[in-house]
Amino acid sequence: MSDVTGDRSERPRSAHSERGVTPQSEDFSAWYNELVLKAELADRGPVRGTMVMRPYGYRIWELIQADLDRRIKETGHENAYFPLFIPESYLRREADHVEGFSPELAVVTHAGGRELEEPLVVRPTSETVIGEYMAKWISSYRDLPLLLNQWANVVRWELRPRLFLRTTEFLWQEGHTAHASAAEAWAEVQLALGMYESLAHETAALAPIAGEKTASERFAGAERTTTIEAMMRDGRSLQSGTSHALGQNFSRVFDMTFQNEAGELEHCYTTSWGLSSRMVGAVIMGHGDDKGLILPPALAPYQAVIVPIGRDAEAEPVLVAARDLARQIAAAGVRVKVDERMQLSPGFKFNEWELRGVPLRVEVGPRDLAASSALLASRLSVARSDKVTVPLDSLASVIPGRLAEFHDELYGRALRFREDHTVRVDTWDELVAAVETGFALALCCDSGECEQRLKDATTATPRCIPFDAEPETGPCVTCGSPSAYVTRVVFGRAY
Repeated sequence: MSDVTGDRSERPRSAHSERGVTPQSEDFSAWYNELVLKAELADRGPVRGTMVMRPYGYRIWELIQADLDRRIKETGHENAYFPLFIPESYLRREADHVEGFSPELAVVTHAGGRELEEPLVVRPTSETVIGEYMAKWISSYRDLPLLLNQWANVVRWELRPRLFLRTTEFLWQEGHTAHASAAEAWAEVQLALGMYESLAHETAALAPIAGEKTASERFAGAERTTTIEAMMRDGRSLQSGTSHALGQNFSRVFDMTFQNEAGELEHCYTTSWGLSSRMVGAVIMGHGDDKGLILPPALAPYQAVIVPIGRDAEAEPVLVAARDLARQIAAAGVRVKVDERMQLSPGFKFNEWELRGVPLRVEVGPRDLAASSALLASRLSVARSDKVTVPLDSLASVIPGRLAEFHDELYGRALRFREDHTVRVDTWDELVAAVETGFALALCCDSGECEQRLKDATTATPRCIPFDAEPETGPCVTCGSPSAYVTRVVFGRAY
């Protein structure tokens, strides 16, 4: 359907600036950096490595936060808050922990106009300060499990910062729990990782691989680390959530003991797990294309945008109708926005909302009103021929179903991309070639030398030992020694 009173054509993009962002195939890094700024997700902060989250980007984080917070509370965890400043001595009690974080620490040595007696570390993570207080609060097996979660900001001094992915200060949640046995703690680790995997699939429409980290990739101070690793559109991995079994390492350091049912003192088994605002970066890089963002409906600030089309005297009736449509669509539980900037061409607005990743676009003009219909376009299929005509009186009931279809299509697209860029390899040359474009599944030993050789040659690292992989053993693809794991390990370059 065309409209003689409003030009619905796409705005020409002949020059690079008119295309919006650099094509992914030309320079994926430039594409990402430009998109974050042009889609008004974030801006660079005044201190190197810091980030200002703009309202559109922060709303995506709020939607992630709300979804995950619901899941956390449904599993019996309670939110708490602990101080931003941590005595340096707390971190030094756990040797592996402080060694792992030392290069990233921000330390306060002066405050109130004088030098402090003890330096304070700006929170890089909270195992130490929470461990101190868990030890005070736990005395009996009846106090266990203690299930805490904190929403907070943390500071890690990044040498190579990147908006959302690696910033000096970022937002996250960190779960911290204490248990009476190693088995209970491991069940908690799996529960937390399951929440992250479900959020990635059901909310973010991503298709990560869940698994356990190799020894060299574990969290500092942990006995075991689990992870979800999502593939971005350039074939690289983004670690999108981690869950750690800390054993009794921290409970021994902080004397976190409980009296068991036999009246004997034991040290607790603790866990920690976290998902951060880098998940926004995962959504950007996991779904976006050369036109810009493609947002999963659950995380889109606006799930549908209505573009009224009309000029002069015809503009007002179309606006009135668009606002009425918005009320109906909002009543169906959809986040909807009317683009009332009538001074801008429809093509300009189409390009802008495609750049910003809105899942569905509704176009309505004088001819549409006369026919009691509107055009509905999907961000996943924006060619003019793919627009569908929908009666106005059924639009509000149609859109929720279309959003569900959009999510399923987006998830399927992410899963197919990961599968198409994942290769089983049996030789060194195959491994080197595979990690250039995606993931390699390889048998390997647990030698740090083998991992370092691959990292030096390709920058790739072992991402995880998948939980759902078929059992398999054989020679290490690098050195020929017997494989150390009962399945193939995922290798890839990572952010």
